Amino acid sequence: MIKLRELVRSQVNQEVEIHLRQADPDTYRAVLKEIKSKEITNLVVDTRPENMHYFLKGDIETFDLEDFKYNFVNMTAFRIVDAEDVSVQEILKDMERFHPTVSRRKCESTVNLRISFRVSNVRLPDQFLAWEAEPALMYDSVLVFAIGLQTLEQSHALRLSNVSCDQEMPWDGGLSLINYINSVELKGLSGPIEFKEGRRIQFKLDLLKLKQHALVKVGEWTPSTGVNVTDRAAFFDTGTMNVTLVVITILQIPYVMMHHDKNYTGNARFYGFCVDLLDRLSRDVGFDYILDLVPDKKYGAQDPDTGEWNGMVLQLIKHEIPYVMHSLNPNRTGNSRYEGFCIDLLKEIANMVGFEYQIHLVPDGKYGVYDLDTGEWNGIVRQLMDKKADLAVGSMTINYARESVIDFTKPFMNLGISILFKVPTTQPTRLFSFMNPLAIEIWLYVLAAYVLVSITMFVVARFSPYEWHNPHPCDVDNDLVENQFSLANSFWFTIGTLMQQGSDLNPKWAASGGSFTLIIISSYTANLAAFLTVERMITPIENSDDLAGQTDISYGTLDSGSTMTFFRDSMIETYKKMWRFMENKKPSVFVPTYEEGINRVLEGNYAFLMESTMLDYIVQRDCNLTQIGGLLDTKGYGIATPMGTYF
Repeated sequence: MIKLRELVRSQVNQEVEIHLRQADPDTYRAVLKEIKSKEITNLVVDTRPENMHYFLKGDIETFDLEDFKYNFVNMTAFRIVDAEDVSVQEILKDMERFHPTVSRRKCESTVNLRISFRVSNVRLPDQFLAWEAEPALMYDSVLVFAIGLQTLEQSHALRLSNVSCDQEMPWDGGLSLINYINSVELKGLSGPIEFKEGRRIQFKLDLLKLKQHALVKVGEWTPSTGVNVTDRAAFFDTGTMNVTLVVITILQIPYVMMHHDKNYTGNARFYGFCVDLLDRLSRDVGFDYILDLVPDKKYGAQDPDTGEWNGMVLQLIKHEIPYVMHSLNPNRTGNSRYEGFCIDLLKEIANMVGFEYQIHLVPDGKYGVYDLDTGEWNGIVRQLMDKKADLAVGSMTINYARESVIDFTKPFMNLGISILFKVPTTQPTRLFSFMNPLAIEIWLYVLAAYVLVSITMFVVARFSPYEWHNPHPCDVDNDLVENQFSLANSFWFTIGTLMQQGSDLNPKWAASGGSFTLIIISSYTANLAAFLTVERMITPIENSDDLAGQTDISYGTLDSGSTMTFFRDSMIETYKKMWRFMENKKPSVFVPTYEEGINRVLEGNYAFLMESTMLDYIVQRDCNLTQIGGLLDTKGYGIATPMGTYF
């Protein structure tokens, strides 16, 4: 328990559950059954040293695996003796012929060992072709020792003396013998042998995989390169499942698309990423499939009133862009009718794993939503639960509710919810559009400054003696003087200066208003250039908070989809407010297909909440659409299978 206590304390991830069980000959079966039921994969066995050999010395090739071959048992092991190796086979042949006779001849203090051979007709039994590790290592150990001793004898004569284990006096030639052993390099039963500082640094372990016919070598492990899997397909029983899977999908570019050419039939009707993935999977795993579309073209969401789910959860693939789409070619049939990203993905997986498939659409066109009242699922989830389909490929979102009744692979794509909106319209051209570079407040300040400067100029000109002059300069006796800066002329001079236009009026006093004019004109020119370069757009919303804070623009989601479920079950106040708006809005803001949602956005005054990957695809192909804000959440698409499916 002290050692186990240290093991528990060393856990970095506090979310890891640790189960402690004590097993004995009477209870170990119950412990193993519990491990299986709880799907525990990491085991730490604490046992006495004298029992360690039960775990470390078991050679898989010496066990009877007949009961495990045909039950799809995933059994992988290592071996150190490769019976198929040429050098190993030569050693085995020598053992069949080998019969040693040893003679000892003493000459003074030197001992000469002479080994003679004679041919024997004894043949090793067939079971010796599967060597255990312990005798093979013993054979190599004796061989290495013999070579080291032989090399030592060749360098100088051996002088053997009685050595007592009770005394500290070592053998004089012991250090030399160790050095010669460390220099030995050969290929024995356990592979290449080489030492460095007393440790073996050169050896090879074969990676074995249990197949229906026998254990097969699928890779190697060496200290220098690590694991090298040479036959990855061997981890799947290619062509051995002997089943035809029903695969449902929804057409979505570019994941699953469909050829409408009449020449295409069956699975050939579909193409796209998911179809290629399914095709690769079917080849690697070894199964056939029938590909079909989801009838109602829905991913699947739970109706809070009826508790029923719809869409694709109970089927395999959905008819939605860009994941699964119907091909426009009417001649295509079968799987070839479909195309898109998920179709390509499905083909690729089928090729890698090794299975055939048939694509079918989910009948209700829904992915799958749980009905709180009836306790039933619909869509793809229902199909998988009833074992009417073997795989569900499409833009199938992984969430907790679905994972409680069906299984998912690891996500093949990560995404989130975002807002699709129509590109903002430009401001209409008006008569006074030239005033747009400056704010209305600035123009009011300029107008006030213009009036104030003009009046100030008029007053100052009245008091300044330099602004009074003789209208008839040739008549020096004329006492009549006049001031050219009347109130009207003052306003005229100011506006002329502001517009950088010449004027017959020229004040005699120092004018400081020129600096004001310079600043205003420079600011206006700079803002006008920026205004003409970047056309101002009317953007009524910038993020989900803006969308939730207004009621003029309607917004909605796909009916019976994971996006609708996200808003319905969200505990964030902004999203709860958005759900109340969508739920009570009349007419309904929910749409049955993505195409209808996109069309409503193009009509204007409507924002469509959809998954980011599909939104990116749509925005790239329609310049009238854009994405508003970032992602509202993070999730992933996965391939769904019935709960507990072995493949």
